[in-house]
Amino acid sequence: MGFKYPVTKPSLTGRELQYVTSAVSNGWISAQGPYVKQFEQAFADYNGVAHGVACSSGTAALTLALRALGIGPGDEVIVPEFTMVASAWPVDYVGATPVFVDCRDDLTIDPALIEAKITPRTKAIMPVHVYGRQCDMDAIMDIAFHYNLRVVEDSAEAHGVKPVGDIACFSLFANKIITAGEGGICLTDDDRLARQLAHLRTMAPTSDRLVPGDEQRHSFLHKKVGYNFRMTNMQAAVALAQTERLDEILKIRGEIELRYDKGLKDVPGIILMPPRDVLWMYDVRAQRRDDLRAYLAEEGIDTRLFFKPMSQQPGYLSPDWESLKAARFSRDGLYLPTHAELTADDQDHIIGRIRAFYGVG
Repeated sequence: MGFKYPVTKPSLTGRELQYVTSAVSNGWISAQGPYVKQFEQAFADYNGVAHGVACSSGTAALTLALRALGIGPGDEVIVPEFTMVASAWPVDYVGATPVFVDCRDDLTIDPALIEAKITPRTKAIMPVHVYGRQCDMDAIMDIAFHYNLRVVEDSAEAHGVKPVGDIACFSLFANKIITAGEGGICLTDDDRLARQLAHLRTMAPTSDRLVPGDEQRHSFLHKKVGYNFRMTNMQAAVALAQTERLDEILKIRGEIELRYDKGLKDVPGIILMPPRDVLWMYDVRAQRRDDLRAYLAEEGIDTRLFFKPMSQQPGYLSPDWESLKAARFSRDGLYLPTHAELTADDQDHIIGRIRAFYGVG
């Protein structure tokens, strides 16, 4: 059904149309074109990182990151229980095994539980900044240093959180803080990793050095399995325009968070969650959650459920998943409409309907 108040909506009020029109009118609609490099540089600069490597999705970014770090069959990667399943799948894609760790009260991975899951096969930790909350990266980086592990940050939901690991991976799907409709980007300070990410993204070609003056010519010889994970110039045009507005969008989202906090803090039946470093989605825990969702849907207000634990997923099913903190949160959690096009009047209406459901004036 269509909702008057959708849970997410892209905000495309900058130079998105101007840049896309330029890309189309100049014929640069594939991965070749100036906007890809401009976006990579702009997003890397915004985050204070040396290199950006754009790709086709956030999932592709994670897959590239793991491959670039040499992670493969026989290896293990620490992954949070509380996350979207797309965080775990890239570990499988490269032939490694995800090992899951439960969450803290803020839904991010609990560093105190990580060491017990480390084995001689563990090669990396993948913290996920859930709903815009940065993980305890100081503790995670200390563990990684002690055990000589690599750190791949899943920052799909956390544009504006500055990277600290070996590689940080962002999604540009339509529901993210900034978007290209679809797409992703890897950030790293490591020159070699950046070259490897770009090499793998573009089907891992070798150059034909027998052609004088054309070192970039494709030899159609591939020494390793690569991917067609390229971002198009049209997508990059949108992503660049969105990056130019990132501070503005984060400011609007911060105001949305404060307005929800103020309007819902005294509502019995609603448990507010810890603050977010950046606001992706405004998440709460709710008594009679499913009844609340049905009531809000009748009022034209969209909502979404919390993620389910990875150990509840059929592909990773564990018999003790119900005892996890992640499972407890997933039973009563939901998030509310959260996007930069949401007006104060929209929020007042949503808050008013929630208050009415719980009998609060």
